[in-house]
Amino acid sequence: MWRANAKGMRHRYTVGLSAAARGDFSQSREADGIPEPRALRDSADQPDPAKHPVPDAASETSFRPLGAILGWVFPGLGHIASGNAKRGIMAMAGVLLLFFGGLLVGGVDCVDRTEDRLWFFGQVCCGPIAIAADKVNEMQLKSGAAAPLIETASYPGQPKVFVSPFKGIAHANEFGTLFVFLAGLLNICVLLDAAVRPPSSDGPSSGRRAVDGGAA
Repeated sequence: MWRANAKGMRHRYTVGLSAAARGDFSQSREADGIPEPRALRDSADQPDPAKHPVPDAASETSFRPLGAILGWVFPGLGHIASGNAKRGIMAMAGVLLLFFGGLLVGGVDCVDRTEDRLWFFGQVCCGPIAIAADKVNEMQLKSGAAAPLIETASYPGQPKVFVSPFKGIAHANEFGTLFVFLAGLLNICVLLDAAVRPPSSDGPSSGRRAVDGGAA
């Protein structure tokens, strides 16, 4: 049997079977050196629920539209607003690297909602920065504000075509268009993650990871 002393420590005692049947424990004696039962050891090793709370399954799967909206306004902003700053900064770096890398390779005209409408549907998922790039292309390059437009070759009988000397051409413009498009697809994943990820879940003591670590 087990008894607790004044200090709260557990000690094991032995007693005869006949005396135990009568309820007489006056002749019990302490058995030193006998290991504590495994069940009691396992219960003592269990993590404290107050220190390592297990998140509710419903809260993990809830959809928060505000996180998705903020993630579209600017890549990674949805995570930062919900307390997952580290994840948000890394997501922001990935999306912006693809986006501005595409503009660097293909020029600002690789975002064009008029000539490349289908590509623009994916590019606009980057948020207002894609709309701003399209506006710069329209107001600076296509209007001739950045530099006088030059005439390009056209088929006989067709209207004359004038383009900006800064217009991206050939494979460079195609790669730039693709990079910005991929940035938009990546940001879709980022903003959806921001909408379903629990707030402040970047820390090592959050969620089931902390419980598993405490149990180990």
